[in-house]
Amino acid sequence: MRVRVATTALGITAALLAVPACSTDTKPGTAASARTSSPADADQKDAVHSSVALETRLLDQRDLGSGYLREPERPAQHDDVTVIGCPALTELGGTTATGGTLTFPRKAKATFTYGGSSSEISEELYSDSPNKLSEGIGRIFEAMTGCPTYQVVAGGTPIDVASHKLTAPHGLGDERWCQLLTFSTTGRSTVVKQTAIRDGSLLLIVSGSPALVDRHLVRALAKATAAS
Repeated sequence: MRVRVATTALGITAALLAVPACSTDTKPGTAASARTSSPADADQKDAVHSSVALETRLLDQRDLGSGYLREPERPAQHDDVTVIGCPALTELGGTTATGGTLTFPRKAKATFTYGGSSSEISEELYSDSPNKLSEGIGRIFEAMTGCPTYQVVAGGTPIDVASHKLTAPHGLGDERWCQLLTFSTTGRSTVVKQTAIRDGSLLLIVSGSPALVDRHLVRALAKATAAS
């Protein structure tokens, strides 16, 4: 069977904590002073955006180029989920390790397949106060990368998961996190790269095939923050 990973933290559904797992620079509240922007620019950067506004900032097929097909939104899954071998994820809730959407109320998401193959790329955008975004995504990445291997049982299907912390791209946004996840079941594996970038009151998460994530990450951030 093919392992489908939503993408939040690929499945990284909800829940939050602090201490970025792969963060490489400033903490919330210090980013503005490290820049030369005016107070008005800082206020705009930290403004919270509606879900409708976030939708317009997602990449679309024109941005991605030929060969990409947008996937219809998948219905919410309600299967029982159990995490084995990772207490930190168990505390956050089983769906955090399998698929879903973060619990920030203002959000938008799009998933695309590429070239008619199983390669996917998903983009999620969230908006909230910088502190809430930082603490939320930091908690999830810390929990997931803190357990090198664990197992998820979703709807009766066991999925072996291996996580590996990566160095996040430098010079993008205010804070960054990155990880590589391998989902294995019935002798088949799916490798997913996930990069999260917080820029002011916006949180961008790009997940999917490692090559596609690397190809479109900078473009996704540029569009998401263009009107910030």
